[in-house]
Amino acid sequence: MEENKKTTGIVSGIIANLVIVEISGPVSQNEICYINLRGTRLMAEVIKVLGNKAYVQVFESTRGLKIGESVEFMGHMLEVTLGPGILSRNFDGLQNDLDKMEGTFLRRGEYTAPIDTDQAWDFIPLAKPGDTVVAGSWLGEVKENWIAHKIMVPFKFEGKYTVKQVQPAGTYKASSAIAVLTGPDDRDYEVSMVQKWPVKIPVKAYTDKPRPFRLMETGVRIIDTMNPIVEGGTGFIPGPFGSGKTVLQHALSKQAEADLIIVAACGERANEVVEIFTEFPELDDPRTGRKLMERTTIIANTSNMPVAAREASVYTAMTLGEYYRTMGLKVLLLADSTSRWAQALREMSNRMEELPGPDAFPMDLPAIISSFYARAGYVYLNNGSTGSITFIGTVSPAGGNLKEPVTESTKKAARCFFALSQQRADSKRYPAVDPIDSYSKYLEYPELQEYLAENISEDWLGNVLEAKNILLRGKEAYEQINILGDDGVPIDYHLRYWKSEVIDFVILQQDAFDKTDASTPIKRQKYMLGKVLGVCNTGFSFEGFEEVNPYFKRIINVFKQMNYSLFESEDFKKYEAELEEIINERKAA
Repeated sequence: MEENKKTTGIVSGIIANLVIVEISGPVSQNEICYINLRGTRLMAEVIKVLGNKAYVQVFESTRGLKIGESVEFMGHMLEVTLGPGILSRNFDGLQNDLDKMEGTFLRRGEYTAPIDTDQAWDFIPLAKPGDTVVAGSWLGEVKENWIAHKIMVPFKFEGKYTVKQVQPAGTYKASSAIAVLTGPDDRDYEVSMVQKWPVKIPVKAYTDKPRPFRLMETGVRIIDTMNPIVEGGTGFIPGPFGSGKTVLQHALSKQAEADLIIVAACGERANEVVEIFTEFPELDDPRTGRKLMERTTIIANTSNMPVAAREASVYTAMTLGEYYRTMGLKVLLLADSTSRWAQALREMSNRMEELPGPDAFPMDLPAIISSFYARAGYVYLNNGSTGSITFIGTVSPAGGNLKEPVTESTKKAARCFFALSQQRADSKRYPAVDPIDSYSKYLEYPELQEYLAENISEDWLGNVLEAKNILLRGKEAYEQINILGDDGVPIDYHLRYWKSEVIDFVILQQDAFDKTDASTPIKRQKYMLGKVLGVCNTGFSFEGFEEVNPYFKRIINVFKQMNYSLFESEDFKKYEAELEEIINERKAA
């Protein structure tokens, strides 16, 4: 749309954040417009068009807005600015730089530039004149913190282009032209380090997107051993208030095998967002020895910001992830919490008087969530490199009810389900991931099964399934003991229960605040699982059930000491020898 032919309109109805505009010309779905409120411009997005009326959701408070105010349509969708200078920043859902804003509360109609286009960067060319390039091809790179930030052919370019000229290595502003490309129409196009892309459209600058197959190590045993997530996989963590979602997210962001982290705080309470802002910059990055914030971007949307901005924040975060994935990086995207995003969808749907689905959520909620999760994944880029976005969302179901629509819809989309249980949190069994309710569908993928057999061991998957089986049998035995009493069941039931407790205490529970136990490499996880299954498969002889409890507590205690000792150190071997002695005391002949 040409600049001088912008469509205009007049406000004809206001329902809180939903504004109805009578339009003078053509507008498209998801187009951005600005409502003029006595000199203050309020940003809004078209969510429905009926005849000469456009329904727009306003990303700001509409207090004081009157019928008859003028509206100007911009001719483009909600876009993010992509370029060097995104890392270590704090943005809101519309990619305004929060650190540049003054005052405690955001002022209405105040929008800041996400990237300083005048900042100079040391550019190194990667392409040369004569090269054929397509959208997403690498033209050069600059160092952003310690990450090699690739300068790419803009994603909006269609077809094949020829590199006519690339600037030599040197220092350039982000906004200055660093390459000239000749298009299929024989016209020349200048390319700078900065480009724009609409957030609702997935970036598809890759050649192939296979099913993910590589294990993503997180250092958290209950995930890596029991319910592994893969590089480019999707998972979600539902759990009630106080069940340890934040600590688990911190553990994942610190330890997971990712090059960079994007945190979308979507509709969080203000105090939770403040915690992210104050704690994240303080976290040390075990991979580089520097601060974790150097490879992190935070997109924050508190619950007192207008609801429409929550929806924008998750899409903004995903688009930034796709941008870095096209550079051949492993991105970990954490969204907290997608329930509040779904509540924003519900609110707008109700205001538009659409037919409500379960719990008044929109009828198409499962489709919206599925298409969003589908944007994560492992991809092969045009030059043969690979990149990935691993997406883990947290869901805050009201009252911890895992049968509500958001959890159910997310279950259909995500492949890993890490259910946090109030009961485990109350009994201080952290991380409080329920070993029986949780699952990873990736364990059923032949690609991952092959990867595990090659990279860990042939019998790894069998051992994991055996451990899961022992946990299930232990739970059944515990319920029987509870009903019939300690002396009302055979001694076998006590043994079955205590063997499952060994797996629980040694493998599933982990101390996120201990230097050694906080992160467990896969080699150590394999060794410890073998040790624990060795104990579970040993026959023990006892006179009466009273002897079982204290004996297994001794075993668990020594195992715990092994978890707190450096792997294969003197202390570790000392505890291992002690464990052998204890087992031999009661080993059945």
